[in-house]
Order: sequence, then structure tokens, then C-alpha cells
Amino acid sequence: MVVIGTRTKGADIVCASCSYLPIPINEQTSYQHQGLRSRIRSVGSHMKNKIHHSTTPSLNLEQSGPYPMRSSKRAVLCGITYNNWKQYKLKGTVNDVRNMRDLLITRFGYPREYIRVLTEEETDQRYIPTRKNIEDSLRWLVNDCRSGDSLVFFYSGHGLRQPDFNNDEDDGFDETICPIDFRQAGMILDNDLNSLIVRPLKHGVTLHAIVDACHSGTILDLTHVYYSREKKWKDSSPPSGANKRTNGGLAISISACLDSQAAADTSAFTGKMNGALTYLLAELLKKFPGPTYGDLFDLIHESFDKVNQGCLANSTILRRIFDYRLLQTPLLSSSDQFDVYKTHLVL
Repeated sequence: MVVIGTRTKGADIVCASCSYLPIPINEQTSYQHQGLRSRIRSVGSHMKNKIHHSTTPSLNLEQSGPYPMRSSKRAVLCGITYNNWKQYKLKGTVNDVRNMRDLLITRFGYPREYIRVLTEEETDQRYIPTRKNIEDSLRWLVNDCRSGDSLVFFYSGHGLRQPDFNNDEDDGFDETICPIDFRQAGMILDNDLNSLIVRPLKHGVTLHAIVDACHSGTILDLTHVYYSREKKWKDSSPPSGANKRTNGGLAISISACLDSQAAADTSAFTGKMNGALTYLLAELLKKFPGPTYGDLFDLIHESFDKVNQGCLANSTILRRIFDYRLLQTPLLSSSDQFDVYKTHLVL
């Protein structure tokens, strides 16, 4: 996610994680207005970062008593704040996880004990968002999946890109997500996510991945991408011919931005920090239950436009002080094409 700092007009926004790799020349202009998921720091962010000790109750409910051995609805929600790293810290990711958890429970009937949450606020080490824990949780998500299962993977945190050496990316870059220990354990690539949660999907199983991070457009390496502004699907099959398909199931990804863009953490909507995509998605699904994918993306674009036009009180303040705009284009991708204005989103 981008870090949009409290800055003077015209100052650059630095994408902390993106500074690891050179930015392609044709994308450098975009980065001057965005960054890695925007850290919109509050005034006074010069204070030294302190080690985070959480007393927040766990969002993970362990199975006990007469719970069924499995559920047809399961979810993994991951929100990373990078608390101990001042230069990478994000402020809205745990709020994003709480919003998504509440949405899944209250609107879509997900059992609490089948929603696995990974944040730095968890005291159980199994739920700290390290690379190993994230990958283990994703294996749990798709394990023994059966026809009729509905699975959700939600991620809010930093995303990055790195050169592709397998010839399976049209733009020459792999997209990644960044676990809390990514500097030691490495990033999780789109290739990894495809192998972990796309390839195992059996006939009749549906997975929704919602990724609120920079460069998240094709984060699952799905073979079909829908460009909602143009209202058409485009083939995104890997040039190498590598198999990125499911095992008969359906994978759908809703990403915060295009592969070349950054995604924003913002307080423009309520004064409280959230990922822009996550906040809008949760609010729209509460207000308009069961929209078609086409209608949902139209509503998201309309909401982004309102922020950029200063139609929300908080966004007007942000634009005046920080020259701030939401410069991201959410993206829909899928393992199979479908009619976006006839197919309803049901998580």
C-alpha cells in the first residue's frame, strides 16, 4: 500500500517497499503521486515508533464443543501493519480485517470459528502474519475443498513487484505480497498464490480473493482480466504456456489497483484509516446486498470519483492540504469469463 505522508504540495510520496527495486521508466510518473500502499501519516508522525504490545482480544475463535468438523464457508483474513518498522508502517490494515470479518459473519453467514485471522495483534504465534503462517493458513483454506464450498482470502498490506524470470508475465514483472518477515523469509509471489489457492480448487468450489495492496492487479495470475472502464474481458494467459488454471473450480480476484499502480490507505471516507478498496467494498455490500460484479465495480469507480472531486468532507480537506487524490483502478480477474452484469457476487 502507498504511504501518503503529510506533505507539502508537490512533494514526492515515497513507496518504501518499492524502493527495493528500480521503477520502470514508464511508471515513474505514477509513483510521484502514489507509492506502496499509501501510508497517510498523521501530523506528528515524527514521534519515534514504539514496539507494539497488544491487549486486544483475539479475532480467532478456536473450535470447541459440538461444532461441525468442517464448514462449506471458510476464510483467511490477513492484515499487516509492520508495527516495528517505521518506514513501512500502515495504519488501516487491522481496521480492514475487522470490517471484512464483520461483513462475512453478518452478511454472508460465515461461522466465526472458520475465519482465520492473521495480524500482529494476535498473541498466538500461529496467527502472526509471517510467510510460513500465511502459507499454512492458505493450505488450510483449500484443504479438502468440496463442491459447494465458498472460500475467501483477504489481504491488506504492502505489495510489490519483482522481475519475472519464467516468461509467464506480459509486463515482465511478478506481483507479490509482503509478509511481516519478508526481508528475511522473502515475499509471496503471484506464482506461489496461484499454486497454493487456485490450482487446488475442485469443481463446484468458488474462491474470492480480495487484495488491498499496491501492484495487486493480477496477484493470483488468473487467465482472464476484466477492465471495467472498457467493459470487456482480456486474455491474461502466461506467454510461457504455464498452467495457471484451477482443478475445475472458480477463482475470482478483486484487486485494489492495476499491476503498475499503488493502493491507498485513507481517512477520506470516515476520518478513520482504512484501505480505500476495502472500505468501499464492505460499505457497498452492506448497502446493496448481492450486486452484480459489473454494478459493484461501477459503484466503486463512482465512489472514487466523488473523493477526487471533493464531494466528501474529509476528501476536500485532504486535497487542500496534501494535494491528495485516489489514483487507483480496482481490477477484477477470474479463472473463467462470465457476464459481469448478470452474475451476482455472493461470498
